[in-house]
Amino acid sequence: MEQKNIARPDTNEYAPYYQTYISKVNTDDLIGALKNGEKELVQLMQSLSEEKLNYRYAEGKWTIKEIIIHLMDVERVFTCRALRFSRNDKTPLPGFDEDEYIPASNASQRSLQSLLDEYHALRRSTIEFYRNVTPEMSLRTGIANGKEISVRALGFIIPGHEGHHLGVIKERYL
Repeated sequence: MEQKNIARPDTNEYAPYYQTYISKVNTDDLIGALKNGEKELVQLMQSLSEEKLNYRYAEGKWTIKEIIIHLMDVERVFTCRALRFSRNDKTPLPGFDEDEYIPASNASQRSLQSLLDEYHALRRSTIEFYRNVTPEMSLRTGIANGKEISVRALGFIIPGHEGHHLGVIKERYL
């Protein structure tokens, strides 16, 4: 039976660091937040020139294309964590260093359409996964990067993290 709505996580379900992201989700509807985030990201990206997509506002900062890759990397990692914890996997999971992932991503060589095609496929997969997470599964927890976190907290972090980076793009890149 499909889960229609996953409730917002309680603050004891995640490390305080993640409150920054979860607080950016202005709804208790995780699926709706994922869909709205997708729409907002795609509209913004399609409005930008290739030059703007490859722009860095400072030395050592990511380009917008690299930010898109980063958002997909985080979504994959967090959804994988949610999958494992929802299935009662008690194996502590390591963190990951996003700054090591980006140079290996080949972002500047990719077209916007290629990035958006991958993003749409990933987001559809994330949505379908969370549509089928039961209330019981959503409360399951595991250890990731040394901290306990619930399946539903991982879900809410994804659109919150995306919203954070869309805000950074609007503030520093446009």
